[in-house]
Amino acid sequence: MNVRFIDDIHSISAETWHSLVGTNYPFLRYEFLAALEESQSVGGESGWQAMHLLVESDDGRLLAAMPLYLKSHSYGEYVFDWSWAEAYENHGLAYYPKLLAAIPFTPATGQRLVKTADCSDDVTAIVAQALQDKAQQLGASGWHVLFVDEQELAQWVKTGADMRLGCQFHWYNEGYTDFDSFLAAMNSKKRRTLRKERNSLIAQGIEFKRLTGDAITPTLWQRFQAFYQLTNLKYNRHHGYLTPDFFERIYHTMRDSLLLVVAFDGDEAIAGALYFLGKNTLYGRYWGCIREVEFLHFETCYYQGIEYCIEQGIQRFDSGAQGEHKVPRGFRPTLTYSVHWLKHTGFKQAVKRFLVEESVAIQHYRDEMSKALPFRQVEGD
Repeated sequence: MNVRFIDDIHSISAETWHSLVGTNYPFLRYEFLAALEESQSVGGESGWQAMHLLVESDDGRLLAAMPLYLKSHSYGEYVFDWSWAEAYENHGLAYYPKLLAAIPFTPATGQRLVKTADCSDDVTAIVAQALQDKAQQLGASGWHVLFVDEQELAQWVKTGADMRLGCQFHWYNEGYTDFDSFLAAMNSKKRRTLRKERNSLIAQGIEFKRLTGDAITPTLWQRFQAFYQLTNLKYNRHHGYLTPDFFERIYHTMRDSLLLVVAFDGDEAIAGALYFLGKNTLYGRYWGCIREVEFLHFETCYYQGIEYCIEQGIQRFDSGAQGEHKVPRGFRPTLTYSVHWLKHTGFKQAVKRFLVEESVAIQHYRDEMSKALPFRQVEGD
């Protein structure tokens, strides 16, 4: 097997990439990664330099692939290592650049090193060594793999990388027949709260449309982009990590993976949320509005997504990073995983000790958050 690095997704054909990766996980789709690069959301002066990793057989057949970037900062990652970078700086060392296997701006668990069914079991170890060699060549402090799924995690840990836990809040479909059956699983107080929130918007005449594929019109797509930019400008003082050109590109190349929820007050669209469709998972990603209405965010970003999952038989709803307010609305604390390798022996050992302590705290946090779930206790629990 041979490992090589490419600085542009277009260095490999879409057909070759799709033959390995498929379309079940939307953020690894060729169209998604290409849109990031073509729109300059990554590359240029963004601090994300593409360096995707390919593993090929001696005859040139693609055996494995992984999205990879050379980073000059830690923005847009959602696994926070700013304190590590500060510690390096305090000791006169450079933490950046670093190698990062992740989906830019997308804290969504999934495969990172995608392999063919007949690929050798030791490919992860081969890739880990290639990453170490690359880090040495580039003067990078180490390599990191973010939001890796649990099945892949074990292979990375075997290479000597250190595991880090995180916690998000995901909704799981327990065979609900409709939204009311979901509410019926809650205790009466929380059930009343959710109904009050939903009924408040109904009383104001606000209606919602869930659109997929070609039902997403160019007009509504432009409207959603305006919502996204205005909301980012208000709360983050910039227009968002993703450029307007990125949204235009995914609209034209992967509408089959998009769900757009739009809130209307009469004929006026006032808010929208963009979701991505996976094989068994709905991913909530971006939201925006032009008018502040109580409970509008909860309905657009959570309840509409839950209702869609129930209607379509989707098993899991990943609504994005953070948000303890999701727990009383039925989102369960769920562990996330990343792996990290640092070149500097002293810092590697220090980070290893930190991660052991942090893991205990994260698991305790998960357990405490679970106590706030709104579901009724059944006998025997």
